[in-house]
Amino acid sequence: MESEHRRVLIVGSGPAGYTAAIYSARAGLEPLMLAGLSFGGQLMITTEVENFPGYPDGVTGPQMMEELQKQAERFGTKVLFEDATSVDFSDRPFKVSTDNKHYTADTVIVATGASARWLDLDSEQRLLNRGVSACATCDGALFRDKPMAVIGGGDTAMEEALFLTRFATEVTLVHRRGELRASKLMQERALANEKISFAWHSEVDEILGEEFVTGIRLKDVRDGSTREVPLEAVFVAIGHEPTTELFLDQLEMDDARYLKIEAGTTRTSVEGVFACGDVADPTYRQAVTAAGTGCMAAIDSERWLAEQGIE
Repeated sequence: MESEHRRVLIVGSGPAGYTAAIYSARAGLEPLMLAGLSFGGQLMITTEVENFPGYPDGVTGPQMMEELQKQAERFGTKVLFEDATSVDFSDRPFKVSTDNKHYTADTVIVATGASARWLDLDSEQRLLNRGVSACATCDGALFRDKPMAVIGGGDTAMEEALFLTRFATEVTLVHRRGELRASKLMQERALANEKISFAWHSEVDEILGEEFVTGIRLKDVRDGSTREVPLEAVFVAIGHEPTTELFLDQLEMDDARYLKIEAGTTRTSVEGVFACGDVADPTYRQAVTAAGTGCMAAIDSERWLAEQGIE
């Protein structure tokens, strides 16, 4: 297959990848972005973004991604909607391939993101962004003064439930066991909050509603009995999966397979390879923090190229 060389190659898109592209392009580095077939990241399935600075009236996720793409291309980024299928970071120049072409690059920025784990219910996907969400920080305020549910039993679920008590009339926390997996402190805070009720030994059998969520049907895992709980929003908090399969034998990861980066930088375990956005962030997972680290990755890579004498 044909081969092409770039000083900066960005794998992935979303706020992190596009911000890295904008900064790299404005520095005259003519980056190539392999945005992927599922381009734009998690914001492509987000109907309303109200917490990103500069959008006082909100913006849809796809619209924001379209504007970021145009901005990156305006400064000279070449955006290809192809998936990277293999990488080789064992020596330089680095090698990245798609089904159509081989690429070499002096530096690579990884911005492949992460995705929420879901319950694998048809009703969950049908009602996504119509009362079903995986981000309380993003969508909680949309359901002010409504009853809500959080699915999960770990620290993330407790954090989501506690955050939602600012808006909800009541939060039902659904957990399939009789005790929580969260840290003791988070358990104590959730159990002490009078707005949070617990559905123990329960799993979501169905999310109810035609156009929008109207409730959930819970199944008791001990005896199979079911009951319905009326509410208007369901927040799934059973974890995220970083998109790092491509880098399993190439870059160091933590136990949850998030890419490890040097504190205060975007440097990975391979010199000249940088990571930004949710792929290296198990904590915040926000569009604005992803964009911030995309800026950092571009600056880190530009400085690294200068140190190597690569103009």
